This record gives sequence, C-alpha cells and structure tokens, in this order.
Amino acid sequence: MDDRVLNPDDARQRLEAWKGRIDKLAADTQAMSDRFQQLQVTRRDRDGMTEVTVDSSGSLVGLKLTREIDRSAPDVIAATIMSTIREAKAELAERTQEIVEETIGTDSPAGRAIAERVGDQLRGTRDDESVEVEQPEDESVEPLRSDDRPTHRVRGDDDDDDNELNLWR
Repeated sequence: MDDRVLNPDDARQRLEAWKGRIDKLAADTQAMSDRFQQLQVTRRDRDGMTEVTVDSSGSLVGLKLTREIDRSAPDVIAATIMSTIREAKAELAERTQEIVEETIGTDSPAGRAIAERVGDQLRGTRDDESVEVEQPEDESVEPLRSDDRPTHRVRGDDDDDDNELNLWR
C-alpha cells in the first residue's frame, strides 16, 4: 500500500475490492467445508478380507469382513483392518488436500495452514491406531464356533431351595 492520501472515490473502490476478496474467501471456505463434510473414503485390503469406510474426520464408519477371514489368524485380521484404516485415512488426506487447492488454494497462509493441519490429523499416528493385538498364551485354545453355546445347569430332585434365594450355592 502506498503512503498517499486516497480521495473518497479511491478509498471506496479499495474498500469494495477488499470486501469482494473477503466475500469470495468466505464463500470458498464454506464450499470447502461442505465438501469436507460429504467426504468419505472406502478402501479394501489387497487380500480382500476387509473393507473399511472412514468419514471426513477419519473416523471408522463402516467395516465389512469377507469369508477370507476364515483362513487367517486373528492377529493377521486385526493388523489387516488397522492397516486398511491407515490407507483409507491417507487417501482421505490426499483428497482433502485436493479440496483445499480447488477451493481456497494453498497459496495463502490460511490455505497452507488448513491443508497442513488436516493432513497431519489424518496421517498422524493416534492412540487408536497403535493398538497391539494380544496373542493367547495357550496355543491349544480353539476359537469359538457357532455351535459352542453355554449349557444350563439342570437342577436335580434334591436341589429344592423352597423358593428361597441362596447366593452361596
């Protein structure tokens, strides 16, 4: 900006131009926000065991497991789910960068800050991503099958409690 004193018409023109830039930035920011809110990414792992969907915040909103999991150990399934979520979040981060570039642009400090923050949030390691899957200590333990149901205790004839509740039996 120069040091000369503006006449009223020049000042009005500058003010209108400034207001126009602010209005455009506000509209572009709203468009960016609307597109962010609608954004979801669905990703499948390479072995076809899992399909995950994450929303615009990177939260898991969908999980589908296929019969391929029947051939895999629980720790492999868990690791596959977690890595597929990370891949979906990375793709989400890329798509949010594209939205920032297409709407407000990354040439402004605000655009760069938004792009950086959203990217860091989605690509960064969070506590829920560092979950370790614990292996059972006893390898002879078999997984439950659909025919494994709890059995009910059958009371014998001499097990009459005269309708009194006895918690110590």
